[in-house]
Amino acid sequence: MTAHRIDFSEVEKRLGVSRRTFLKFCAGVAASLGLPASAAQAMAEAVADPKRRPPVIWLHGQECTGPSESLLRSEQPSLEHLILDLISLDYHQTLDAGAGHFVEDIKKKTMAENKGKYLLVIEGAIPVKDDGIYCKIGGETMLHITHEAAEHAAAIVAFGSCAAWGGVQAAEPNPTGATGAPQVLKGKNVVSIPGCPPNPANFLGTVLYFVTYGKLPPLDDKGRPKWAYSRLIHENCYRRPHFDAGRFATEFGDEGHRKGWCLYKLGCKGPETYNNCPSLEFNNVGGNVWPVGVGHPCFGCSEDGVGFSKPLFSLSDVKTHTPPNMFPDIADRQETGGLSATGAALAGAAVGTAVGASLMAAKKLKEAEGSVTDQEE
Repeated sequence: MTAHRIDFSEVEKRLGVSRRTFLKFCAGVAASLGLPASAAQAMAEAVADPKRRPPVIWLHGQECTGPSESLLRSEQPSLEHLILDLISLDYHQTLDAGAGHFVEDIKKKTMAENKGKYLLVIEGAIPVKDDGIYCKIGGETMLHITHEAAEHAAAIVAFGSCAAWGGVQAAEPNPTGATGAPQVLKGKNVVSIPGCPPNPANFLGTVLYFVTYGKLPPLDDKGRPKWAYSRLIHENCYRRPHFDAGRFATEFGDEGHRKGWCLYKLGCKGPETYNNCPSLEFNNVGGNVWPVGVGHPCFGCSEDGVGFSKPLFSLSDVKTHTPPNMFPDIADRQETGGLSATGAALAGAAVGTAVGASLMAAKKLKEAEGSVTDQEE
């Protein structure tokens, strides 16, 4: 049986990129999703087939339009072309060329003619207090519009922290009752792509998976795609070795900060925040263009109960293990007789080895005692 081959000449023309660049991009997305190499070809074919482009209804609630802005300004190769070519963006309150009743009629027509086929993207929080009167579009509340659009959507994406769990609008005292889409649309399968703003690549990968396989990728217990949010920032951060060695910046501009040491003591929330920022970086620009890369602690924007909730410089709740407190801070070097951080690390390792050996010896002794007792009985 002859394999079906796709003519990418039209894709090259539409996207303005070479076939090689296009396939390389699809291979990169497939790798990010943890899919085999064959998935890249499947994704390429899905994008090349215009019949598989889902209509998209994109709603805006309480937010700053940061997710859309980051998407449009992405530095990934031809991402702006791929996004606009990957989907049929029929309604977007920021990008619509038209306005007024004309645009609203297009939205309703798209939903009516594509029941069970369109993709609903929600950007921004949804106020629910006083029946949602604190956010209206075209004379209707965002609360009503969201329920209406979600009724027959094939899939729902909450794009950005505001849409995922309320974001800054939901911070105390939350006067408008700002709420995330998953909490408003209970019973609906909503995929959350949090971040302030979120990495456009996380949105692209999720939508590309949906277009290719007709379903959403595997999600974690908070509705986030596992391929992007399954690891703590702390696990992949290139400052992690400094954390393990007890090398911390304690003030902006101090010796540790200038040398790129761990920002844990400046309030970095990486140890309790799940995202792929260190491995993918923001917009995949390179050069460490993300908060920690430019010397600022992560504030946990993609984590409900951390970003916009915890004080910026408070210590994070380390999900893996706490830093070794036996290591001296930078300012404590004089008090330790000039012991360097490296020396302290080695000393700490020696102590750990000694403790471990003691525990093992105690265990063996206990086992030996148990054996003697059994023989006596």
